[in-house]
Amino acid sequence: MTLVFATNNAHKLQEITAMVGNSFIIKSLRDINCFDEIPETGDTLEENALQKARYIYEKYAYNCFADDTGLEIEALGGAPGVYTARFAGEACTAEDNVQKTLSLMQDKENRYAMFRTVIACIIGGKEYVFEGAVQGTIATKTMGSKGFGYDPIFIPEGYAESFAQMPMNEKNTISHRARACEKFLKFLKEIRE
Repeated sequence: MTLVFATNNAHKLQEITAMVGNSFIIKSLRDINCFDEIPETGDTLEENALQKARYIYEKYAYNCFADDTGLEIEALGGAPGVYTARFAGEACTAEDNVQKTLSLMQDKENRYAMFRTVIACIIGGKEYVFEGAVQGTIATKTMGSKGFGYDPIFIPEGYAESFAQMPMNEKNTISHRARACEKFLKFLKEIRE
């Protein structure tokens, strides 16, 4: 089965492709000549993921999936949440987001956080949603150079190192995206049989 992953994020594409292996053919937006800026105007991760998947399905008629991920920090009232990718502003970099988060967390004792990923897929016109989450804490400084986004400051529960210090294969066994992807892949295997 061929599926289009509705993302322009090369890191996400690499992570998902590594998790899927040879079970399915994953095409990128570039592979289908989609260079559109797909809207993400939902108030929840689920709304954003569905919005992206619907856009590809309706415009290109491919079975597809999309994800949205949010970092929810308890001491910041659940922020950045749905605004995780643009927490420091519309044209911000991942580094800007990390620095803003560290600045806001500077004097906070409660460092509890949760990463959540929602994967929405559309196959044959039917919509399905899968969620994965990982609990952890926000570090007091950046640690590691692997990964992307907030990985240098997120320490998953039960670990002393950040996602950015872990080899990708280790991160891919415990991450929020891995947990959502595991449910998604189980579903895909069931419908293929």
